[in-house]
Amino acid sequence: QVRLVESGGGSVQPGGSLRLSCAASGFTFSANDMGWYRQVPGQEREFVARISSGGRSTLYADAVKGRFAISRDNAKNTVDLQMNSLESKDTAVYLCAVVTGGRGIAWGQGIQVTVSS
Repeated sequence: QVRLVESGGGSVQPGGSLRLSCAASGFTFSANDMGWYRQVPGQEREFVARISSGGRSTLYADAVKGRFAISRDNAKNTVDLQMNSLESKDTAVYLCAVVTGGRGIAWGQGIQVTVSS
């Protein structure tokens, strides 16, 4: 079965940085697009970034463009999200996902990111 395990979350001050990592298993990682999403309780899950199976193409939500960078290592079955210049509105649970047809189809458990003073 698909397993996606996020790590690297925590609490940071505004303007700070965090790097999230997602370790994948149970499927052919190199054949699938991957993505990051985020969710605040009571709100719809929000797209953050995605990366093509070979890592050549990326797409970002306008809210994070220029601040976040998605990357992957197909030899290690990992996908990362580097988050810089963090703001309070970035506070959310962040989820790693397998992406098919531009939409998330399988999800990790999620990891908390809190940006506050």
